[in-house]
Amino acid sequence: MQPNNVFQQPVSERAASFAQHLLQWYDRSGRKNLPWQRDRDPYKILVSEIMLQQTQVTTVIPYFERFIDRFPSIAALAKADSDAVLHLWTGLGYYARARNLHRAAKQICDRHSGEFPADPEAVYQLSGVGRSTAHAVLTFAFNQSLPILDGNVKRVLTRQHRIHGWPGNKKVEQELWRLAESCTPEERTADYNQAIMDLGALVCLRRRPVCAACPVAATCQARRHGEQHALPSRAPAKVKPVRAVQMIMVLDKHKVLLEKRPPRGVWGGLWSLPEVDGETEPDQHMYMRYGLRVETAGRWKVLRHSFTHFHLEITPIPAALRHSDNQVMENTGLVWYNLKNPDARGLAAPVKKLLEKLR
Repeated sequence: MQPNNVFQQPVSERAASFAQHLLQWYDRSGRKNLPWQRDRDPYKILVSEIMLQQTQVTTVIPYFERFIDRFPSIAALAKADSDAVLHLWTGLGYYARARNLHRAAKQICDRHSGEFPADPEAVYQLSGVGRSTAHAVLTFAFNQSLPILDGNVKRVLTRQHRIHGWPGNKKVEQELWRLAESCTPEERTADYNQAIMDLGALVCLRRRPVCAACPVAATCQARRHGEQHALPSRAPAKVKPVRAVQMIMVLDKHKVLLEKRPPRGVWGGLWSLPEVDGETEPDQHMYMRYGLRVETAGRWKVLRHSFTHFHLEITPIPAALRHSDNQVMENTGLVWYNLKNPDARGLAAPVKKLLEKLR
């Protein structure tokens, strides 16, 4: 005798039913014409997956198209200058993704003769490529039957199975991986993985889930208990510290001085305005560190930029160049950036905003 309640079905039957309903919905309503879906090129899929980490599809599409137009292959990206890569990433945020993607391209050329590896263990070794990203590329490019677990999938599975606890917790994440594995079908895996991501992006939304349009609403345990708005559980509350800095905008006619940041850390490898803490006099700092005599002219309104772990409060300080030591200007970490005819280099979002204002 069959169970008369879907919640009483064996786990394997529920998983199969879940996948079937999701695939039927995907055939009707899923996204099938995204730029990286036009072929099965693993390189393009990798670029899209890296860009889509913590970023919405609508934001990613123009960045993806410009990136692929400039770097159409793994070899082209591997040979590229880091400034060119970071320039095309400017405004997308989380710049470590760009640096890791660049390194991954070099690794593929060095270790695999420029051919994207089809072996999961080899893909796991690429810089910035985690388990879910690796599985997405291998599924969409090589039709391998592997589960994925990005943010959208976590939200769908958390609500479908009523999983309490923050998904970033190791034990909760392990449980979600177990569920992802049990739900992923061996047939049509690529369609299924795209379907569950689409469901999270289009229907099972973070704040206002559209349960009436959900193909698996009947088996959603969170909805059954009226908890769809409460799950997934939020991360433990933390008060973000605030850091204050001054950014010195040294102008010489239509040029402004930029310095390259260290390769690691905040805005690693990007070009930024010279920076000093809130207690140091900007003109003194510019002379002691760079041999530049400048005259400051007040200060602009504080600009706040938020990172994952802290807030940065930037006080922009306009300054005019009075005198420079030519030897200092040979420093490869400094450049006069032409505001009227800007070149291509990676800029942090708030720095780009200040340069546009200076223009």
